[in-house]
Amino acid sequence: MGHGIAQVAAMSGYKVTVVDVSDEILKRAMERIRWSLEKFAEKGRIKQEDVAATLGRISTTTSVEEACRDADIVIEAVFEDVGVKREVLRRADAAARRARVIGTNTSSIPINELAAALGRPERFIGIHFFNPPQLMQLVEIILGDKTSEETLKAAQEFVKSLGKTQVLVKRDVAGFIVNRVLTRVFEVACHLVQKGKYTVLQIDSATKYRAGFPMGVFELADFVGLDVAYNVSKVIAQRDKRFREIPLLRERVERGELGVKSGKGFYDYSKAARPEIPTDAGKDVDLAYILAPAMNEAARLVEEGYASHEDVETAMKLGTNLPKGVFGYAPELTVEKVTQVLAELERELGEGYKPVPYLLTLVGKAPEVKREYQEIYIRREPPLGWIVLNRPHRLNAITPTMIEELDRAIDELTEDRQVRVIVITGEGGRAFSAGADVAGFMELMGRENKVHAASKFSWRLSEVLLKVEGCPKPVIAAIDGYALGGGMEIALACDFRLASERSEVGQPEIRLGLIPGAGGTQRLVRLIGPSKAKLVVYFGDRLKAKEAEALGMVDKVFPTERFMDSVKEFALKLSEMPPIGLEYAKRAINAALDVPIEEGLRHESSLFGQLFATKDLIEGISAFFAKRKPEFKGE
Repeated sequence: MGHGIAQVAAMSGYKVTVVDVSDEILKRAMERIRWSLEKFAEKGRIKQEDVAATLGRISTTTSVEEACRDADIVIEAVFEDVGVKREVLRRADAAARRARVIGTNTSSIPINELAAALGRPERFIGIHFFNPPQLMQLVEIILGDKTSEETLKAAQEFVKSLGKTQVLVKRDVAGFIVNRVLTRVFEVACHLVQKGKYTVLQIDSATKYRAGFPMGVFELADFVGLDVAYNVSKVIAQRDKRFREIPLLRERVERGELGVKSGKGFYDYSKAARPEIPTDAGKDVDLAYILAPAMNEAARLVEEGYASHEDVETAMKLGTNLPKGVFGYAPELTVEKVTQVLAELERELGEGYKPVPYLLTLVGKAPEVKREYQEIYIRREPPLGWIVLNRPHRLNAITPTMIEELDRAIDELTEDRQVRVIVITGEGGRAFSAGADVAGFMELMGRENKVHAASKFSWRLSEVLLKVEGCPKPVIAAIDGYALGGGMEIALACDFRLASERSEVGQPEIRLGLIPGAGGTQRLVRLIGPSKAKLVVYFGDRLKAKEAEALGMVDKVFPTERFMDSVKEFALKLSEMPPIGLEYAKRAINAALDVPIEEGLRHESSLFGQLFATKDLIEGISAFFAKRKPEFKGE
């Protein structure tokens, strides 16, 4: 974790010193950082020259005192041993006289226990990155009892400067958000296997293919490391009687079966990098036994004031890639079912499973607690309106829910007179949208009438994109990261496609045996011509932003480090144009694609004439003669 945090900080412009116990370990750390940076450069996420520049900002030492002497921010990232952490923190605290923040990257140990080692605990705070820090977007910030407001503010500013998404744990608690909820899931899943209710394969199949988890529960444990999962369960159980050590994990660890890193855990990795989990193996699993305990633990964090509902959801989406967060499953269960399952588990396992009242207010009552949008959000910055595709844990992959919400959002911003330009972008800094959600395709493949279901999905997205294309206001696609498949088709429906230098775009459907299904074959031809469109569609290659710009798929490419500022400048400049004039220009240009030129010319003449009845025209001419900037009002 330490070398990953160092890399992220150095990539954000910070001068970083990495400390460890030997020069050999430090050499390996620098080799890993160099390897990671080279990979980033290969994929276009950074420029090749940024590799050397980033490495130049990192130095190493075996002296805690030397490293901390002039440091502004110190982050301890040694292994999860309270004694070792306290000793390192004691030395860092004594040496770092100027530091505003002394942070710990502990994944589960309560902050207050570690704060006892510091002479100035008011500047101590939890800053928990997720592994690997170079790729994972989430950071949990955890307050200790003595953490000052100044320390919290400085820590939040630091994490924001790294481009990370942060959640706040407002009160100290073992395991914080993600590991606490995940430990509850591991505890229950292992218990269900031990008592013979379900097998490992059944639970993993059910959670992966029916609940939509990115991995099965036991598959995830193998990738996390069974020793890591077991140690976290011990840390929490030793401090909270509502948790227990997990015997099934302990048995595996004692046998040296630690998961992927040892070649064997719940699955054997000697012949394959991923386990083979049949889609139908979990068809008889009652998912309430997994979902209810997870939601109950998450609800306890909210009810007891450890974290907000929104932060718990964000943490579970980004920290574990759960497609619906954790509370998103509440509408699928009933109060009766949740109460029955938790009562059964309480009898068998003990404390920790009594239903939390807050959970019971959520279960089965989606309309009352459902936020306006689940998979997108709208941000208004008049004269701009932003539609943000908000599934960063899935690279903003498209689902039927997202399609319907995009439809509503376009209507909402079209009707908002304060919004003159609409920008569509993706949350998370990794993707605009990587295409349709593969889990959705798996569901379609399982249906009897799969042809009808797939066509319906395709046409519904096409309908919404026709609305985007026909929106009377300019629509910009701000692409930072991947815009692939259906994601690229959303971008193609927009008036402009602006991309960061690190972005990659394409229509890779052919590699799955498909073709683009929501305008990719039609709009590409109109945009870049049939020959170039065939190159893009037939080969399914991912194109770098500059390559896409050369083909005409992307209109402008901006430096990654100031991409959103550049998008905003572009959009604001566009917003200064007369709204009615832009609408009519869009209608005329779009018509040129679909009608003979004579009909298009008549349409253009009609629109041209109608503009003479607008106040905007009078304002534009008056401003021209007065040599001033016009102020168009859309009238």
